[in-house]
Amino acid sequence: MDTARFVDDLSTISEHFSRLATTLQHPDPGAGLVDDHRHQRILILGMGSSRYAAERVARTARARGLAVSAEWASAVELPPPADDLLVIAVSATGRSQEVLAAVEPYAGAGRLLAVTNDAASPLAEIADATSPLHAGVEVSGVACRTYRHTIVVLERLLGLVDPGRAADELDRAAAATVQLHATVAEWRPALAAVLDSPDGTHVLAPVERFGSAQQSALMIRELPRRLAVACETGDWAHVDVYTSRTHDYRAALLTGSRWDAQAVEWLQSRGARYAAIGGPVAGAEVELRFAHDDDDRVRVLVEMLPLELVAAEWLARDPEFRHSRRPLDRVDDRA
Repeated sequence: MDTARFVDDLSTISEHFSRLATTLQHPDPGAGLVDDHRHQRILILGMGSSRYAAERVARTARARGLAVSAEWASAVELPPPADDLLVIAVSATGRSQEVLAAVEPYAGAGRLLAVTNDAASPLAEIADATSPLHAGVEVSGVACRTYRHTIVVLERLLGLVDPGRAADELDRAAAATVQLHATVAEWRPALAAVLDSPDGTHVLAPVERFGSAQQSALMIRELPRRLAVACETGDWAHVDVYTSRTHDYRAALLTGSRWDAQAVEWLQSRGARYAAIGGPVAGAEVELRFAHDDDDRVRVLVEMLPLELVAAEWLARDPEFRHSRRPLDRVDDRA
């Protein structure tokens, strides 16, 4: 990993959105497996960012009446191979050990589709077909573009959006991404100040966009190595509310939940500090808007960027992770 180059990866998100929009006009190599009439059930396997993206898509598919589930590839209890089951294994690198281990029983019988950014990876080699992510090489080794592309590619594979609409959404997401990059000096200092706490950063999002909160929190953990927690906005009042009373609580609300007001009422009553991303929220110290933030399908491709850019700034200012209360005992190249 070369996390110092994370900004390089972020800076080309819009460019790769445009390339993906063009690619969507051509048939996906994996579409034949998904369209196979034998497969009435679909299981999507992944870890980390891949699973976050898969969970969003699986939830949307179920709402459309499709039998699609997403699961940790590390799970022991997975369904046995069956003629009516298609397994979609998602790994940006195609080398996730948990994914490779999980898919062994499904390989070689027309039941395994790989979604990966590396067509020459071990996952692609054992799969019956491969759907490429077209995200380019992430030079930092941190999944940012691949997370976004996984959502789009999976939605297209499952027939949840037609290529023309997906291309339009990508164009609008690209425009919003360019805008946030162009204005970063105007909004990042204030957003970073609100979220900067020795007790960590909390990210709230509605369940339909919970992957955005998970991905945002992951970037804060993976880059500046700070504590970060993702919580679903409605569930926050049942799970995360307790530490808002006993910590220097800082939160970013990815707005749009019907339960935003409930969370805000608790946050205000406990003197917590918080920012709103994508819409207005009473009492927010920072309210960050971007183009097309009234469209949830654009938001899921864009709303992580503010916290990704904050995470990159925190890393640049503190490359030795001195913000941590516990000094690093050793250097571990894997993490």
